[in-house]
Amino acid sequence: MQSRRQLLLSAGAMAALAGCASTAEPVAMTTAPAVPLPPAAPDAAAQLAKYLDQVFEQALDDSPQLVTGLGLDTGARAPAKWKLDSASLDEKAKQKALNTEQLRQLKAIDRSQLSGMAAVNYDSVMFNRATNEAANQRFDYGYLGAGQPYMLSQLNGSYQSTPDWLDNQHRIETKDDADAYLSRLADFATVMDQETERARRDIAAGVIPPDFVIERALGQMAGLRSAPNASPLVKSVTRRAKEKGIAGDYEGQAAKIYSDKVLPALERQIALFKETQGKAVHDAGVWRQPDGEAYYEHALHDSTTTRLTADEIHNIGLEQAKELNARAEVLLRAQGMTQGSVGARIQALYKNKTYHYPNTDAGKEKLLADLMVQVNAMSKRLPQYFGTLPKAPLEIKRVPKFIEAGAPGGYYNQPSLDGSRPGIYWINLRDTAEYPKWTLPTLTYHEGVPGHHLQLSLQQEADLPMIRRATFLSAYGEGWALYSEELAREMGVYDGDPLGEIGYIQSSLFRSARLVVDTGIHAKRWSREKAIETMSSIDGSPKSAATTEIERYCVWPGQACSYMVGKLEWLRLRAKAKAAMGPKFDIRQFHDAALLSGAMPLTVLESVVDQYVARV
Repeated sequence: MQSRRQLLLSAGAMAALAGCASTAEPVAMTTAPAVPLPPAAPDAAAQLAKYLDQVFEQALDDSPQLVTGLGLDTGARAPAKWKLDSASLDEKAKQKALNTEQLRQLKAIDRSQLSGMAAVNYDSVMFNRATNEAANQRFDYGYLGAGQPYMLSQLNGSYQSTPDWLDNQHRIETKDDADAYLSRLADFATVMDQETERARRDIAAGVIPPDFVIERALGQMAGLRSAPNASPLVKSVTRRAKEKGIAGDYEGQAAKIYSDKVLPALERQIALFKETQGKAVHDAGVWRQPDGEAYYEHALHDSTTTRLTADEIHNIGLEQAKELNARAEVLLRAQGMTQGSVGARIQALYKNKTYHYPNTDAGKEKLLADLMVQVNAMSKRLPQYFGTLPKAPLEIKRVPKFIEAGAPGGYYNQPSLDGSRPGIYWINLRDTAEYPKWTLPTLTYHEGVPGHHLQLSLQQEADLPMIRRATFLSAYGEGWALYSEELAREMGVYDGDPLGEIGYIQSSLFRSARLVVDTGIHAKRWSREKAIETMSSIDGSPKSAATTEIERYCVWPGQACSYMVGKLEWLRLRAKAKAAMGPKFDIRQFHDAALLSGAMPLTVLESVVDQYVARV
């Protein structure tokens, strides 16, 4: 998975092959706007507005997949739909130089003359550019910035993301669209070779993924192999061209591109990783990479948007787990479960087949349908807590089988700006035993509403510069999604449903455990096995799920810490506003003020909340 920390590039979507979709009822827009921020000084504000427009246009020029992901690949930007984003070394050098220049230009704007939303825009973009610059100048491996040290892994690489991206985000309505798909399919081979070149360069410099990461990635790469006509890449264009009545031998053309270009490029990636296996070690943390301790420090800063140290974050995780355990103890005892640790008793609940959906296609279809019922029920509660609601609908899909093994349990893709593609909540159904019924509401509130779908849709629909509408910061966005789980509990969704509340607590324990194990792996030099045991003991998750999670943190250091750090800040700022405003506090206005201002560092979020309090 590519990071969403800079832009919501559609190439960052988790790869998926197919899925069963249900369409949520669109949520109506209400009439309660956020309280406006005061204007900035005209000259500096005009300079900044022009700068932000230029940055966004440059991003569109450099990323045809961003253009498509936002639904802008029409008119003058229609040529974008014929290409994928370059992953070449030249492109990497270009983007590093571009970030340096854009940072210089931003610093030339007089920040002291800005106020209100202009100041929020400036500070948010400045954080992004400055943190990237600091990392780019120090580290020369993996992706730009700090946070994803390996070009290829079970979560990184176009082999993992592009098949799903082409199937779900490249629209096919006309012959031109279908022909553009073929062009992108050929470009897929080019991008894989570019990634192979960069990975080979990193490996030569000693940046080698752990042995278990290489093994997992090789299994997934092999899963993409197939007879040409059976490939999901070929089936996608064949099926959709036929559905639209588009004439042409798209199956034959796509199969030839797959055989002649895509499959050989995939085999070259596989060959590189097989060559590398003998050099790989089992140590899990990024600490062993060049300047690895500093890399992790940068990754934590980038993901949490704070200066919390690894030790501080580790201790926050332990303290949160202790508090959550106390509430879980009460609930579990009420269910007659009195023996063993909280983690052990939650593990026993996971294993209780009473709460499992059948691990069959029919059982998984029923699970997806039940999730949509939960989404629709929550949507009816939202007007009590939000003044403004998103217009974009939400679909729920199953993570495709060929990436199930390494994919997270759930994730979300934002809708297109033009409304042609809904938001999508993906759930990993490799084994329904990993998702007992009592765990599902909380996951759905996190990924759907009032979580990612509400936040990201509102951001895209807000009156913000385009670059800010397309920006994701993990501490803000993942913190919001985790805050949403708490908000759902406050709404009363678990009244009379103690098992559902246990599911909520288990999810919070899971995010607390992340703070412990992520810092354990990368700062305290824990082994993969110790991290798996620790996670499972804290949150009670099955070993299979804990293993997938730990392996994710090994290739994406720091990101897992953003959730709980962000949630705690959302809760702190809400409590601060309530204390300052007393009876004037309106949770709908609070949410609007913070959400319609777009993703931002947590320090900027505090300034937005303070301004909201001062104005009301």
